[in-house]
Amino acid sequence: MSKPDVLAVAKLHPFYQKALESVYTVHDRTHITDPAAFAALAPRIVGVACTGEASAPRSLLSQLPNAKVVSVFGVGYDGVDVQAAIEHGIPVTHTPDVLTDDVADLAMGLVLSVGRTIPQADQFVRSGDWPRGPITLGRKVSGARLGIVGLGRIGKAIAQRASGFGMSITYTARTEKPDSGFKYFPSAAELAANVDFLVVITPGGAGTKHLINADVLQALGPRGFLINVARGSVVDEEALIIALQNGTIAGAGLDVFANEPHVPEALWRMHNVVLTPHMASATTETRQAMADLAFANMQAGTSGQPLRTPVPECAAREL
Repeated sequence: MSKPDVLAVAKLHPFYQKALESVYTVHDRTHITDPAAFAALAPRIVGVACTGEASAPRSLLSQLPNAKVVSVFGVGYDGVDVQAAIEHGIPVTHTPDVLTDDVADLAMGLVLSVGRTIPQADQFVRSGDWPRGPITLGRKVSGARLGIVGLGRIGKAIAQRASGFGMSITYTARTEKPDSGFKYFPSAAELAANVDFLVVITPGGAGTKHLINADVLQALGPRGFLINVARGSVVDEEALIIALQNGTIAGAGLDVFANEPHVPEALWRMHNVVLTPHMASATTETRQAMADLAFANMQAGTSGQPLRTPVPECAAREL
């Protein structure tokens, strides 16, 4: 008996790919590589496999009359046209919770790295510069003021870790969360003006594009550091480069970028910037848990069973 057909719209993590291939025939981006063949294949597609950065637009979803689920390997899903999916009766799922700890860990790792100049110190020793004099002083992290842009699951986990460093914590979000116990600022600029480290962990998409702009960076000031573990689109990258070059802010720790995997040369040539390759959830344990959950969602969706973790827009509906 032939396996059901699913469409991968991006290069999948090997853990997710292997799980899917155990049950399904996986067609890798045939909608792009061979549109003519895809036209014949499309009616057989029962599920769509995505990553957090993948694109599943209305134009694609409208060609899949028998698709029963879009299963995203990742917590972010801003590349999926959820409204179009809902209109076509295709629920969208993602993998929240399982990557919360890793993303929060990396956020704090970047805070420590930019504040205490840990990567620069490593290079200082390796290059043989130590005998010629001491390294430039860093910035104390314990007891500093940390602001969080987006106080969802991961934002709260970052706050928990920052509390362990005795940091004072404030935040901004779409709505105030009175039960959080932290002071709320109604805008990113107001938050930035009152913190030493500004950590961005809000969802991507049109609603948050360039939320961190020149005005926010100006408010953060010459002793402030920006940490972005959200999406590259949330930060105005050109404004950030100018702010770093001009000393408008002290430095930045960036795990995400506007045009991944391509990072502007201006950023990787700066000594006050720490760069990581979108690796916040990149541990063996978490990637396996993400693959397991994405696969479980795909199986549930294609077999008509209750979905494990539909995205909020779909959780509120019966599709």
